Amino acid sequence: MIFESASDVVLDDIFLRLPDFVPDIDVLLKLEGLNPAGSVKLKTAVALVESAEAHGTLRPGGRLIESSSGNLGVALSVVCAARGYRLTVVTDPNAARQAIRVMESLGTHVVEVTHRDTHGGYLRTRLDHIRQCLVREPELVWLNQYANRANVAAHRERTAKSLHRELGDIDALFVGAGTTGTLMGCVEYFAEHSPRTRVIAVDAAGSVTFGGAAAPRFIPGLGTSRRPEIFVDGGTFEKVLVEESDTIGMCRTVAARYGLLIGGSTGTVLAAVRRLAPALPPGCRVAAISPDLGDKYTDTVYSDTWVAERYTRTPDLADLGHATAR
Repeated sequence: MIFESASDVVLDDIFLRLPDFVPDIDVLLKLEGLNPAGSVKLKTAVALVESAEAHGTLRPGGRLIESSSGNLGVALSVVCAARGYRLTVVTDPNAARQAIRVMESLGTHVVEVTHRDTHGGYLRTRLDHIRQCLVREPELVWLNQYANRANVAAHRERTAKSLHRELGDIDALFVGAGTTGTLMGCVEYFAEHSPRTRVIAVDAAGSVTFGGAAAPRFIPGLGTSRRPEIFVDGGTFEKVLVEESDTIGMCRTVAARYGLLIGGSTGTVLAAVRRLAPALPPGCRVAAISPDLGDKYTDTVYSDTWVAERYTRTPDLADLGHATAR
């Protein structure tokens, strides 16, 4: 198979069965990290850029700016390098250092804000910085993944459609909630094409997206300190919050049991699968979306030192059956 651009290399039909993950339930993990950007966000990045091109706001040689905790920034760096656009990504201390180095290696200018917002996160601070940049440099194009419907459309037309095509009318789908583009795309698609499928939205405790109280979070990917504009809670999907300590335990368990190094968002989603398993009928088929893999988390989620410095309740690392990075 020959592709013409790195941003075209999206493998949308790769699933990993997790035998005995929960009793009597067929759990299939949709692996989204097997592309040059390393995450599901490559589809988002292509959609955002192509929407701006189609609307005439982005012209050849243009300059883009976006907020990202890592994955979208890397994906946009791939797309912009291939298409000749200059890119600035505004990120924060929770972003993986490896992701920042990848962005910079692809020619992206990375700005890291360090002041927490009033909800204890960094998202409002990142967005405030972007707005200040737009005032100073009005020629900048802000793609705004949190409010841009192209984000939703990308996952309705690609991610959700590929799930349905490959797996049929699954009983339940677990989707992480970050910008909520993937979630909203799946909600819209399955409501129309497979309404019997339960969609379960999974977020990190401390995120405000589902209306809970804000609290500091340390693992990038899921969660926000302000509700994304594209998020619509119409009562058609279920919602689950997962503590970050449970995310860490699940990431390490999957590595030890299945030989798969998963990212923090995937660990959060799988922790929700295991929690809700008793409420699922025996013999049902469940899909979970894995936004990225775990290589960029070896200094954080898989580091005993990093974990001990941040969490008072930590997983029992001695029982996870493998040596962890230090």
